[in-house]
Amino acid sequence: MKKLYRQGDVLIMPVKSIPSDLTQTKRVTLALGEVTGHHHSIADGAVGFAEREDNLADYFEVTSQSADLTHQEHDTITLPKGKYRKIIQVEYTPQAIVNVAD
Repeated sequence: MKKLYRQGDVLIMPVKSIPSDLTQTKRVTLALGEVTGHHHSIADGAVGFAEREDNLADYFEVTSQSADLTHQEHDTITLPKGKYRKIIQVEYTPQAIVNVAD
């Protein structure tokens, strides 16, 4: 069974491969706080890949032995070498499915 990681509204899931049609990001930022400006990021040891133009990594690969996922209000999570997918938690309302505000 694969180990999942969660930091606030961000779920990190190991994957076997990263889609080949994604754009490499300049840094590995997984999510930005809508209210506070805080961010879920990996400073060193990883490469990110984005699906959209916002340049937030949807997939990433930890290329060193491990890398730290940090956020200003959450504990740091150390991720081992490997490939990962980011999933943002959503909430259901009768009107729409919306991203959880961090």
